[in-house]
Amino acid sequence: MDSQIPISVDVILPLPLANTYTYSIPKEYASKLAVGMRVTVPVKKKIYTGIVYALHSSNKQKYELKDLISILDDYPIIRPFQLSFWEWISEYYQSFLGDVYKAALPSGLKLDSESYVELRQNFEESESALTPQQDIAVDVLLKEKKMRVNDFARVVGVKEPYSLIKTLLDKDVVVVSEYLRENYKPKKETFVRGSQKLSSDKLKNKALDELKSAKKQQQLLMHFFSLQQEAGVQEISKKLLLETANASSAILKGLESKGLLEIYQKEKSRLDLSVVETYDKHPLNKHQEKARVEITSHFKDKNVVLLHGVTSSGKTEIYIQLIEEALKKGEQVLYLLPEIALTSQLTERLKRVFGNKLGIYHSKFSDTERVEIWNNLLLDKGYEIILGVRSSVFLPFKKLGLIIVDEEHENTYKQFDPAPRYHARNAAVVLANLHAAKTLLGTATPSIESYNNALAGKFGLVELFKRHKEIALPEIIAVDIKELRRKKQMRSFFSPTMLECVDAALQKKEQVILFQNRRGYAPYVECTACAHVPKCKNCDVSLTLHKKFNALTCHYCGYTESIQHNCSKCDDGQLESQGFGTEKIEDEVRQLFPDARVARLDTDTTRTKTAYEKIIQNFQSHEVDILVGTQMVSKGLDFENVSLVGILNADNMLNFPDFRAHERAFQLMAQVSGRAGRKNKQGTVILQTSDTEHPIIKQVIANDYLSMYKQQMLERKDFNYPPYFRIINIMMKHRDMHTVIQASSKMASELRAVFGERVLGPDNPPVFRIQNLFLKRIVLKIEANASSEKAKELIRQVSKKILEQDQFKSLLINLDVDPM
Repeated sequence: MDSQIPISVDVILPLPLANTYTYSIPKEYASKLAVGMRVTVPVKKKIYTGIVYALHSSNKQKYELKDLISILDDYPIIRPFQLSFWEWISEYYQSFLGDVYKAALPSGLKLDSESYVELRQNFEESESALTPQQDIAVDVLLKEKKMRVNDFARVVGVKEPYSLIKTLLDKDVVVVSEYLRENYKPKKETFVRGSQKLSSDKLKNKALDELKSAKKQQQLLMHFFSLQQEAGVQEISKKLLLETANASSAILKGLESKGLLEIYQKEKSRLDLSVVETYDKHPLNKHQEKARVEITSHFKDKNVVLLHGVTSSGKTEIYIQLIEEALKKGEQVLYLLPEIALTSQLTERLKRVFGNKLGIYHSKFSDTERVEIWNNLLLDKGYEIILGVRSSVFLPFKKLGLIIVDEEHENTYKQFDPAPRYHARNAAVVLANLHAAKTLLGTATPSIESYNNALAGKFGLVELFKRHKEIALPEIIAVDIKELRRKKQMRSFFSPTMLECVDAALQKKEQVILFQNRRGYAPYVECTACAHVPKCKNCDVSLTLHKKFNALTCHYCGYTESIQHNCSKCDDGQLESQGFGTEKIEDEVRQLFPDARVARLDTDTTRTKTAYEKIIQNFQSHEVDILVGTQMVSKGLDFENVSLVGILNADNMLNFPDFRAHERAFQLMAQVSGRAGRKNKQGTVILQTSDTEHPIIKQVIANDYLSMYKQQMLERKDFNYPPYFRIINIMMKHRDMHTVIQASSKMASELRAVFGERVLGPDNPPVFRIQNLFLKRIVLKIEANASSEKAKELIRQVSKKILEQDQFKSLLINLDVDPM
């Protein structure tokens, strides 16, 4: 900030704008403004909440600036580190600062703009000749004073209120204003304390004597004194006082009116900050201790270390030791997880050691709870460890010392839509560098990019290949379902081997996990007569059958229609389900094993904040025998009684049209296999596939990550894929199919003139239409040692040139840097 008094301010607005907006600063605000504060500013006819980005003591604009309207904060709510981080996200992932702002701030810190209508001050009805409808409007406003436009329209009885409001404005009857509504409101609790009339024992006795004729008031006051003495405090919660005294609010009001007690409100945290009993951390075994020492040693000269530890090797216990070391130095720790689902089980483990030093941050928490965590960190009120998902990288850390990225290989760390399309793992490395902190990446199946960085010496590499208590890795049995189907030995989706093993596990009172990476009852339904497949009306995809809701649903836009028994196209055939998802597997399991207790874990069964925790708790406490789930069951969960894992269909992971398909298939199968036999015995994995000779299947059986890595690296080098090349996906969208085809062809030609053969496409993505927008994709491959910044600048120039043409002005162009 300049030493002189600022006269103008640059503001980041929550809009997809390439630049900040500049406003003049009214004199009364000049000394109060600081970078990182929220301000309200006018944009055309609306009011927005922006973030102060820069202050200027001289005005370089040649045009007249609008004034900012108000300052919303007494101090900055965004730290300088955060703004630097926003700038990096915006630049690297080719998104607008406004998009980063929208992603970074919890909704409770954003304000909504609403129009209000009210009578002009000192308005007299005799001033203007009014129509009957205008008379009604004035009568309404005389009673209500100020109203939202929508409420005004409803009460007056008009569908379209703006023409009526305009006539009232013309006659100078009303004024229209924009008021900002803050989403976050502090939670308040009512307390009671004694007044000056009760400041000594003598005065207390006097007050009790004077209440002899008001027995109930006397009893309540005596109870108040008793609670004060028991708790050793001056103030008592109103709720506690009335409940324990079995008294009414009217009695308390009587004591207030006599000036004996004072009733007031205090802000109360929505977060559970109660004292938690903590326990000593588990000691590390010799293999874990060796890994911890190596990590600490690497941190002396490396900012990032990759911990490659097999499933159940005890990586979490190593993390706990490193967290404790960071806390002893007075540093904060960010512990990132790829899924909200994982926070439940891990919270319990971390709370046992760190108590209420631990804060949880993810979207299943309410806006108000997330704002309180934000403020807690901003004002240094207590949290030293934050456990959260990818959005946690935007929190206002002050003394960050360590970031742990658990299951670093997971693609859910990548934000897909909306912008910014950032990768939280990569962003965490940059965030740590801004704070001069360290980053630990942990996984049993590293991403190829991270492992390559480790082998190249860019990251430190620590390997831990011994499971805790020396338990052997599970035995993996591949079952050829293609051959079994030929011999007609497959029973529904289960091979005889799978059924025998499930039955044996249940007989021994052991638990089973069945994995199918597709939710719903069936991927689609098909007419038995004409082969018609019902499709989404907004997207170019078939509708997924959800039997529980008797509905067909699009997993892209959410469109739903009830299922009909007869085909809507030919009206002759019936609709039959094809393929199978977790819901269908659950049904089959209940029929095959009627005595088993079955539960399902997927996004359909875990929509609420507590649903996931309940399912996991039930499985952990052996109230569930068989757990059917999607990839949610594969990620870091620890169950001591699981002896069998069944992978029902490995082929749908292997045959996906993506250069990462084989890497992901290996990771997913290895991770879900790791849930078996984790505590006291070797587990078993039944892997059903149509191709038992597939290289990935063999590598999973042998737990041979290195062979998979080497094979994938050879293929990627041959076909110019990461880590040898960087990829930028350019997605073009428009409501008219011909427009998007024409625009994508022109853009590809312009890009080829600059990048040559590095440009692929345009082609159709796997889904050609989503939410009534037609899509075309162009892929740009850039050598890893080339300047990606220069490439992005050239793409921006070409995009601008295309969008300046009249026929393409409504075209949407989205860039996805380092797509997953």
